[in-house]
Amino acid sequence: MYTVKVAHECGCFKKSEYESEKSFETQRDAYNYSNILAELMNEDFCTKHAFSSNIAGENTFVISVSENPNAGSCGTGDSSCSTGSCGC
Repeated sequence: MYTVKVAHECGCFKKSEYESEKSFETQRDAYNYSNILAELMNEDFCTKHAFSSNIAGENTFVISVSENPNAGSCGTGDSSCSTGSCGC
């Protein structure tokens, strides 16, 4: 069994439909899912954070989060972001 985990659940993640941990039968499926999920999070969430997929062990992939140096307040222009209510 192979696992994909999200290292830190930011506010945008908590509001999303994504799961913080998901298991797969094959390493290829876990690898593909972790890369796709990180890409979707980078595209769909506010841009305060940057997400990347990393191998964390033989059977685990971790989606890590870091501050995005290119972000504005939240990067979306949404007024809720300027107030911090987007969960950043």
